[in-house]
Amino acid sequence: MRMCDGTLILRAIIVLSCSAWAGAVSMHMPVTGTKCVSEEIQANVVVLTDYSAAYEDDQQESTASVSCKVTSPYGNTLHHQKNITKGQFAFTTNESGNYLVCFSLDSEKRDVVASVSVNWRIGIAAKDWDSIAKKEKIEGIELELRKLEGAVEAIHENLLYLKSRYLKWKWR
Repeated sequence: MRMCDGTLILRAIIVLSCSAWAGAVSMHMPVTGTKCVSEEIQANVVVLTDYSAAYEDDQQESTASVSCKVTSPYGNTLHHQKNITKGQFAFTTNESGNYLVCFSLDSEKRDVVASVSVNWRIGIAAKDWDSIAKKEKIEGIELELRKLEGAVEAIHENLLYLKSRYLKWKWR
């Protein structure tokens, strides 16, 4: 049996970890109205999101109060909170399509700019690997291999989804 070079494993981890989507977005909020972010997600995918709002005052940064509403591609409300400064939501998608997260400023401060930070973790990026490692008593290379296995499964599922979308588009 031939042993793998450590750099090969590291390269594989880097390449495959790029397939999981996790990212943060920061938006300047209008004084009135709503600002939304959407993400196209396939069915049966776990989504975890943290968000927080703050005023961008020159003297000090203070928390802003916002409303947050998450809707599915078919318009079902998945999360709705009002008058909050920070929060989080989690759900598993039931249908494929664009999931919409909308924020509106609840506060009466009209002279200071506010922003909302949104941190998305979708699919394999949403897994809590620390608790999995403790529960299954795995560590080191075994844990990294388990992460790689999850990433490969996510890539495979994504390719199947893209193929089905392409075939639907092709036969229009």
